[in-house]
Amino acid sequence: MRSLLGLGLVLLTGCGYHTAGSATHIPAGISVLAIPTFKNRTHAYHTEVAFTSAVIHEMNTRTKYRIINSATAPSDATLEGTILTESVAPLTYDSSSGATSSYLITLTAKVVLTSSTGRVLYQNSKFSFRQQYQSTQDLSAFVQEDTPAVDRMARDFAQTLVSDILESL
Repeated sequence: MRSLLGLGLVLLTGCGYHTAGSATHIPAGISVLAIPTFKNRTHAYHTEVAFTSAVIHEMNTRTKYRIINSATAPSDATLEGTILTESVAPLTYDSSSGATSSYLITLTAKVVLTSSTGRVLYQNSKFSFRQQYQSTQDLSAFVQEDTPAVDRMARDFAQTLVSDILESL
């Protein structure tokens, strides 16, 4: 019985379990991380600013790294992002008026983390996110909802990205 328990423990120690933060893509010697403003290859206005700010906030909140928002200042590694696509599509319609009542924003981004020596530490070329938002039917009280939807999507993107960089193998 003891030998079976011992064998079970040996098998469990080699099966890929790890503690939070131990599987990071960021090597131990890195203390300064540059996150320049993401590039934007879409016609959407300021999406790259929302995404960059969200990633910087998430890195500052969850890590000990000193974060700088510059590609030219000295750093140990650089996290660069590019917004590749952004689309807005009608999702639901008001049955009485036939007008669109909600939309779906879909965004795809490319993210690369590179050490100061040029070694790629992390890369995802097809990060894809979606966010739904409601349109206002009362035009006298119209509130543009797409900017808050992009901000929510940016926060979700940043949380997922930082988790992936810090926790994935």
